[in-house]
Amino acid sequence: MENKALKTIRKYNMLSNGDTVVVGLSGGADSCALLHFLSSIKEEYSLNLIACHINHMIRGSEADRDEEFSRELAHRLGAEFRLLKVNVPEEAEKRRESIEKTARDIRYEFFEKTAELCSARIATAHTASDNVETVLFNMARGCGIKGLCGIPPVRGKIIRPLIAVTREEVEAYCKKNNLEFVTDSTNLTDEYSRNKLRHNVVPVLKEINPALEKSISRMTENIICNVNYLDRSSEKLIASASYDLHGQKMYKADILYNADEAVFSRVIARLLEQFGIIPEAVHISLIRDICKKSGAVQIKGNIFAVSKQGYLRILKKSDNKPDRDVCVPFSHSDGMVINNKKISLEKYSMTEINKAEMCRKKNIEIMFNNPADYDTIDSEAVFRYRSAGDRFRLPGKGMSKSLKKLFNEMKIPAEKRDGILVLASGHDIIWIDGIGFSDGHHADEKTASFLRIRLTDPDN
Repeated sequence: MENKALKTIRKYNMLSNGDTVVVGLSGGADSCALLHFLSSIKEEYSLNLIACHINHMIRGSEADRDEEFSRELAHRLGAEFRLLKVNVPEEAEKRRESIEKTARDIRYEFFEKTAELCSARIATAHTASDNVETVLFNMARGCGIKGLCGIPPVRGKIIRPLIAVTREEVEAYCKKNNLEFVTDSTNLTDEYSRNKLRHNVVPVLKEINPALEKSISRMTENIICNVNYLDRSSEKLIASASYDLHGQKMYKADILYNADEAVFSRVIARLLEQFGIIPEAVHISLIRDICKKSGAVQIKGNIFAVSKQGYLRILKKSDNKPDRDVCVPFSHSDGMVINNKKISLEKYSMTEINKAEMCRKKNIEIMFNNPADYDTIDSEAVFRYRSAGDRFRLPGKGMSKSLKKLFNEMKIPAEKRDGILVLASGHDIIWIDGIGFSDGHHADEKTASFLRIRLTDPDN
């Protein structure tokens, strides 16, 4: 076991000299072997070890026994001991989750909080046998390719030095080093899904292939290589298809549709991960369909995939629509807040620009951001949202268009249009947020006063 663990540590650069390591210590064989092993290389790596134990308050006196045993072992091996005692069944009820998932989440929350306070790595005692169970469990649930990657040797600050070691090798290590451990009675039942796999499925597979753990580990390494390639390919595809309009990320549907199916699937998975969603195969298939034509797919709750005018968007529909009745006079608008956006009117005279104290940077900034001629703005103009009949005169085109047609041509998402602020005089649109001023209002060499309009976060 020692050689495999050291080889794993070196292969994945798990430890550096002087590291502090938070070790998950349950009192079971795996975690006791891990703490003992790390203690044996403590001098070599100048490690500072912190053993973290969680009393889940599920097994009564047995849980208290495990707590005391873990405390004594940590002290005997020269590790600092930290304890979290929490009633997991009660917490699971509050979170409306299974006891198994709640216990796991609480463990990692405790480990991560401790590691953050100590600037430490987190070492968990997952073995090659655990990896087999994880892969089988994910397969049984109908996982995608990511689920077949199993337990990663390193994930962020979490390291797993025993990931190449079998459970039998752990027990042999404990016997060789006269290392006692406790047994969780719940591991002996088939109450939990993993126990069913461990007791009923894995033994049958090991009859077929005694080197099951080694074979599964080799398989997961190969799959991880493939997944890494797909990730790189999906990043390139996202970059080539991305289009940003009014703060809305959009993706060219034809580029996505014509991509390899495996890369397309990974792209959609990555886009939905941002909303905390792991897509099902049916979602990916439907999204691929709407990339070929137009349409919408409800992914989960208020999360939708929408393909329209050649662009795919993943959006979260909200009930918080802007107040459509807003009407703020231009003459009183500076500093006003409309639907969480602050209006700032920035006015500069040519005299100010020409003054020596006006820095060249500001001069360039003003001239290169298409300011308006302040004197052409109707004093009766108002800031509002679009309404039927609104028209915008296109700069330098000698023609006007309805806002509906203009927004269609600019492929502005339908759900964004009602939230775009305009400055209007009647139905004559002077300025549109994100587009600029209409024809006849731009500054030129005769301009005396320059105007820029900014919408900003009122807290900034």
